[in-house]
Amino acid sequence: MPPGILLAAEEPTLSSANTGFMLICSALVMLMTPGLAFFYGGMVRVKSTLNMLMMSFISLGIVTILWVLYGFSMAFGTDKGGIIGWEGDFLGLSGLGITELWPGYTIPVYVFAVFQLMFAIITPALISGALADRVKFTAWALFIALWATVVYFPVAHWVWGAGGWAFELGVIDFAGGTAVHINAGAAALGVILVIGKRVGFKKDPMRPHSLPLVMLGAGLLWFGWFGFNAGSWLGNDDGVGAVMFVNTQVATAAAMLAWLAYEKIRHGAFTTLGAASGAVAGLVAITPSGGAVSPLGAIAVGAIAGVLCAMAVGLKFKFGYDDSLDVVGVHLVGGVVGSLLVGFFATGGVQSDVKGLFYGGDASQLGKQAAGVFGVLAYSLVVSAILAFVIDKTIGMRVSEDDEVTGVDTVEHAESAYDFSGAGGGTASRAPAVPAPPATAGSGAPAKKVDA
Repeated sequence: MPPGILLAAEEPTLSSANTGFMLICSALVMLMTPGLAFFYGGMVRVKSTLNMLMMSFISLGIVTILWVLYGFSMAFGTDKGGIIGWEGDFLGLSGLGITELWPGYTIPVYVFAVFQLMFAIITPALISGALADRVKFTAWALFIALWATVVYFPVAHWVWGAGGWAFELGVIDFAGGTAVHINAGAAALGVILVIGKRVGFKKDPMRPHSLPLVMLGAGLLWFGWFGFNAGSWLGNDDGVGAVMFVNTQVATAAAMLAWLAYEKIRHGAFTTLGAASGAVAGLVAITPSGGAVSPLGAIAVGAIAGVLCAMAVGLKFKFGYDDSLDVVGVHLVGGVVGSLLVGFFATGGVQSDVKGLFYGGDASQLGKQAAGVFGVLAYSLVVSAILAFVIDKTIGMRVSEDDEVTGVDTVEHAESAYDFSGAGGGTASRAPAVPAPPATAGSGAPAKKVDA
C-alpha cells in the first residue's frame, strides 16, 4: 500500500468518513470471493460445480483464522530483514486499541487489518481454478493453510510492509499485481506441474456447464474490484482513489473489447466466456498500475492485457500443462503485463512523481518493476510446487482416476449441484448437440472454427 502523506507537524486523527469508506471497501473485497466461486463454478463441468464453489468458500474460513492468529503480524508487523514482519501486539489482534490508528493514516488498525484480510482470502482461492476436477478437498484445505503461511504472508510483507525488500526498492503495486495475481498465478503453475493433467485433457470436451453463472461471477468480481482497487489508497482525501476507480472501469472495458476482437479474428465468434475472461484480465492488469497511469494509459493497459491474455490461454495446449480455468493465462500473465507497463505508462502525476518511459522517465522504474515481478514469480512457483509435492507424497493431492471420472462433487461432498429428481423435476433434454465454442479462458480443449 502507498505510504502515508502528511504535512509537516500534522498528526492524523481518526476520520469517520475514511473509516466508513474502508469498511465498505472491505465488504466489497469480501464479496469478490463468492463472485470468484460463481465465476469458476460456471466454467467447470456439472460434476465439479460444488467443489469449485467450496474451494473458494473454504478460504474464507481458513485464512480468516490464520490472519487473526499470526498472519497480520507476519505481513505487517515490524520488519525483519526485509523478508518478514512480526509484531506481538498483532498476534490474535489482542494488543490493539479500538481507536488506535494505522501509522500515517486516519483509519483504525482494525480497519486496515480487515481490509488486508480480504486480500489474503481471495489470493489462494484464485489458485483453485487451475486445479479443477482433480484435487482432494482435505489436501486443498491443507495447501491453503500452508501456502498462506509460507508464501502469501511473506510476499505481502515484501510488497506492502514497511521495510519489505520490494517496498523499499520502490516497486509500484497499487493493489496486488505482484502480491495477489502473479503470486496466485505462479503458484497455480507450480502445483499443476506437480499433480498433472485431468483425465481426458485435450481429448474430452470440458466446456463450461453454465455461462450465466460465469457472467454472474464476473459481474460480482467487477463490482467488488472497485473496493479492491480504490480502497487500496486507504482513504479518500486527495483524489488518488477516485482516479484508481475510474481507471479500473476504463481498463476493464478496454480489455473486454480487445479480448472479443482477438477472439473474433482468431476464432470467428464473440463469446460470453470471452467477454467475462477479458473483463477479468483487465481488472488484473490495472490492479498494480491504476494509481500510476492516466485514463488514456488505462485504455492501453487494458487493451494490451486483453490481447496478450487471450493469446496466453492457448499456451497450455502447446506446452501440455493443464491449467483448467486459465489462472496462469489470465492472472499470471495479466499481473506481469500490468506490473511491467507501469514502467512505460506512469505519468508521475497520480500516486507518485515516478514517470515511465513514455512520459519522459528512464528505465529505472521498469527495472524495479521487473525485479518485483520475477522475484515474486520465482518464489511462489518454487515454494508452491514443493508444498504440492509434499502433500501429494503424504496424504495425496489428487482423487483417484475413478473418482475423477465419477465427479468430485459426489466423491468429496456427497452432493450434486443440480437435482432434477425431486418434485417438479423434468426429464433430461434430448436436443441435438451444438458445436463447440471457440477456445477461450476455461475451455478444456482447443476448438476449431465451425462453418455455419
